[in-house]
Amino acid sequence: MTFAESKWVPLVDFAARGAAIRGGGTYGGDVESDSGDSVSRGVKACVRPAQSDTFLFQYVLMAEMPAIRVPSPQSPGRADGLWKHTCFEAFMAIPGMPGYYELNFSPSQQWAIYRFSGYRERMSPTDVTVPPELNVRRFDDRLELDAVVRLPGLTALEAGRTLKLALTAVVEDNSGTLSYWALKHAPGKPDFHHPDGFVLELTP
Repeated sequence: MTFAESKWVPLVDFAARGAAIRGGGTYGGDVESDSGDSVSRGVKACVRPAQSDTFLFQYVLMAEMPAIRVPSPQSPGRADGLWKHTCFEAFMAIPGMPGYYELNFSPSQQWAIYRFSGYRERMSPTDVTVPPELNVRRFDDRLELDAVVRLPGLTALEAGRTLKLALTAVVEDNSGTLSYWALKHAPGKPDFHHPDGFVLELTP
């Protein structure tokens, strides 16, 4: 999956936040900041089910990139604490089922996938037979990241179940200040784990 060199065009605009988008295709929207971040102009995020257990996530951070602190490239692999710096994230849950997944994708090419048994409860790394495939592109006015993720334990679409997602991002500027971006922020301080943030629905 590639993007035009001059302008990124969202595959689908997620205008009706909180409503289900039905049928096959790509789902996504504009991710909002929790603060008045003047360096970052916006974040766009999309997700496309490739198979019943495989998903393509796409993120575009639109910003004055010289003012953004981007993690240096590393050997691809699992790492903890990626959310402490510029990082793209997704949270996935099956309504009516306990627990959810947290996925972290760093521009460094590092990644993490965790499983929670409940709201911020019993976090554990998820066994991954096929590591996520990350593709990162940096330009003067934006940062793009694609991630292909296979989660064999999450076959809800194949079983005809709806998936609920939160698409989020953490952006660090050169002063070390973090801004938090989400399709919808829960009340109070930024909390990507809060169920109120799971507003994007993937329905077979």
